[in-house]
Amino acid sequence: MKKILAFAGSNSSNSINQIFVKYVASQVTEHDVKVLQLVNYPLPMYSQDEEAKGFNGMLLGLKQEISEVDALIISLNEHNGSFSAFFKNIIDWLSRLDREFLKNKKILLMSTSPGKRGGLAALEFGKKVLPRFGAEIIQSFSFPLFYDNFSEENLEVTNDILAIGLKEVIHTFSHQIQTED
Repeated sequence: MKKILAFAGSNSSNSINQIFVKYVASQVTEHDVKVLQLVNYPLPMYSQDEEAKGFNGMLLGLKQEISEVDALIISLNEHNGSFSAFFKNIIDWLSRLDREFLKNKKILLMSTSPGKRGGLAALEFGKKVLPRFGAEIIQSFSFPLFYDNFSEENLEVTNDILAIGLKEVIHTFSHQIQTED
């Protein structure tokens, strides 16, 4: 059994990416999955001046959480063709603390949005950026039209084709992290 940390790259109080990542985490039954809300790790906007003041305890705590797991499940929200400034700020701080803070971490990278592309631009951007810090993206999934394809009331995917595709991605991810040491 592997340890997995799951979170969304959003600071919205009603984040559909947080709902989605919690759902996906609940579908991973053969590993120990812990779901975080990054908004509970408040960090100032990164700058060299702020860094000169030192690394705060919240950042150190988040880095510790990441270091203790074998894999991550991340769902990215999209802002103007990239992931959010909130998530970028988290990445900036973590990378200043340890440039390879994702070294040896297997990642299931996802995105969702109310639109037809499902946050695909943020997902593609994340696939390019996160490996710079040591991440190995082993699976990815873009979930389009969140409100049309997911029931928040029943916590389930309502589109059969998306449900099958997501189930396959989760199974493959779970198997890949289990077999690799």
